[in-house]
Amino acid sequence: MSQTAVPPGQSTRIGRIPVTKVSPVVEQGAYPAKATVGEAVPIRATVFREGHDAVNATVVLTAPDGTERREPMQPTTPAGFDWWGATVVLDVEGPWTFRVEGWSDPWETWVHTAEIKIPAGIDVDLVCTEGTELFTGAAARADADDAPGPAARLRGAARALEAGEQVEDRLSVVLAPDVRSAMAQYGPRELVSPSPEYPLFVDRREALFASWYEFFPRSQGATFDEKTQTWTSGTFATSYERLEAAAAMGFDVVYLPPIHPIGTSFRKGANNTLTPGPGDPGSPWAIGNVEGGHDAIHPDLGTFDDFDAFVAKARSLGLEVALDLALNASPDHPWVKEHPEWFSKRADGSIAYAENPPKKYQDIYNFNFDHDREGIRAAWLEIVRLWMSHGVRVFRVDNPHTKPVDFWAWLFAEVRKTDPDVLFFAEAFTRPAMMHMLGKIGFHMSYTYFTWRNEKWELEEYLTELTTETDSFLRPNFFVNTPDINPFFLQTGGRTAFTIRAVLAATMSPLWGVYSGFELFENAPLGPGREEYLDSEKFQYRPRDWEAAAESGENLNLLLGRLNQVRREHPALQQLRDLHFHTATNEQAIVFSKRARAADGAAGAEDDVVIVVSSLDPHAVVESEVVLDMAALGLSDRDVYLVHDEITGQTWRWGQRAFVRLTQDDPCHILTLVRYGGAQA
Repeated sequence: MSQTAVPPGQSTRIGRIPVTKVSPVVEQGAYPAKATVGEAVPIRATVFREGHDAVNATVVLTAPDGTERREPMQPTTPAGFDWWGATVVLDVEGPWTFRVEGWSDPWETWVHTAEIKIPAGIDVDLVCTEGTELFTGAAARADADDAPGPAARLRGAARALEAGEQVEDRLSVVLAPDVRSAMAQYGPRELVSPSPEYPLFVDRREALFASWYEFFPRSQGATFDEKTQTWTSGTFATSYERLEAAAAMGFDVVYLPPIHPIGTSFRKGANNTLTPGPGDPGSPWAIGNVEGGHDAIHPDLGTFDDFDAFVAKARSLGLEVALDLALNASPDHPWVKEHPEWFSKRADGSIAYAENPPKKYQDIYNFNFDHDREGIRAAWLEIVRLWMSHGVRVFRVDNPHTKPVDFWAWLFAEVRKTDPDVLFFAEAFTRPAMMHMLGKIGFHMSYTYFTWRNEKWELEEYLTELTTETDSFLRPNFFVNTPDINPFFLQTGGRTAFTIRAVLAATMSPLWGVYSGFELFENAPLGPGREEYLDSEKFQYRPRDWEAAAESGENLNLLLGRLNQVRREHPALQQLRDLHFHTATNEQAIVFSKRARAADGAAGAEDDVVIVVSSLDPHAVVESEVVLDMAALGLSDRDVYLVHDEITGQTWRWGQRAFVRLTQDDPCHILTLVRYGGAQA
């Protein structure tokens, strides 16, 4: 990361034209802000000057190959606040930089003066002479740029100021749109004052937009022998059906929990007990035994050749395989004997197992990254590169907040040197400061608090933070459930609750995911007040009767497939930032829109607008009036339009106000906006 950091002191330097409060800037430029290919990235700054002469601003972007590109900035607030902004789209992966240049704008200063003085008959000849000089100089610059069209228009404007007696008519000629456009490109830029160069890393599209599906290969095709009371594990080969199902539902990434050998010491039994039976497989996060550690595959699952075939099968279906990267070891891990100095010792000489009191993880040792720092770093980089060599380009990192932040910054910098397409997903349900810092130093995406945000005010407050305050460094992945988390909302609300949470996750965030079993409405808790699953798959085999669920229709496969299809069809759902909450008079209803702006100058192009209306109460029918902020939709208050429900296929005529009835069978609307003109009476 340090190769793009802002030099010390540079970030506080003020030029002739002050340029301050530049964004997106992460930790004063120590780490790059996040972007992806094709993403609309807002760049903002405060730019001002002394006196009354006009000021202007430009973004200068430097691509990974060193080429520069300039984008004009526009004032974004009423006069007097001096906020400037531009939205840029970057089309090449890799390390970019940007700077904001503030500059004195003699052309806009002249326009302001001319529009006041010429109609009033004040200093007309002098104003025209000054304008002629500006146009003549701009025409010369257009000639030098081999732009004959703009040069001719600019020379024509200069002649118009010199000819005739109707000065006001001349003014209308020189302020015509084509002349203004030419002056914006070739007019004078004086006292140019650049901000520091700030880093911006452009990742591949999947770092921002993807749908994730998690499952345990050992459960797929696992069988139980009643006679011996033992299990036969599922394998990579028996998991192909789940790959096909995930692809059929439109998911992009299949995430596998750890696939390594599992320790036997202090192995956990069913439901996290300390008394495993002879057939209990243990937690896959208790990694390592005599068969190997993080560089090995559990023999029950298959071989490296089997894993390579699994990855190839996934790719043939349009899926990526994400692998769990859990930086912990069972007491039986080979590294415990080979490198005991890598672990923390207690006063009695024993190695400390992982704890989060009152929770105890007797089957897991944590690494002490302050012991043999270089050795531990080299070992983990080797592990990551091993799995990269077997086709893994996405890692879901377990509990990264329990490891030093500087380790992750180092690891990502090393990987990025050779493989900038490799993505890391932080499983960090922890304090905001740590979650934010993990994003800043390079994690491409992160779990969030979405799982626990159920009330309207909670969702609105949290999504506003994610889309406007942390958007330059934290990409939220809205998983609706995980093997660790059985949300209370899902435990009692039945199919309606599952529908609500899936729709909210899939439409609020461009990254979302489900853990296998969600589509079957699995929600039995370990006990009252426990957000854990009964018979958790973390500690036992859990084969599911997918065929029976398909035949009975008791599943969410069709909804999940439709959600992922709608996400692919609508650019508005593929970005994070442009989310706007509207008013629903019932507190158990929430309304928001997402809008993707049409490409500038694209013939016939329209903004893509999606409006989501959802119940927040799975136990009752919710009726509400909806009052829309029409400007946020790109409409006026009197416009009428059609909304098409992407779930039910129905279409309605709406205006600024509408009425919705959200039932337990249909608790959500995903509405795409269709403009057709007209206004309300």
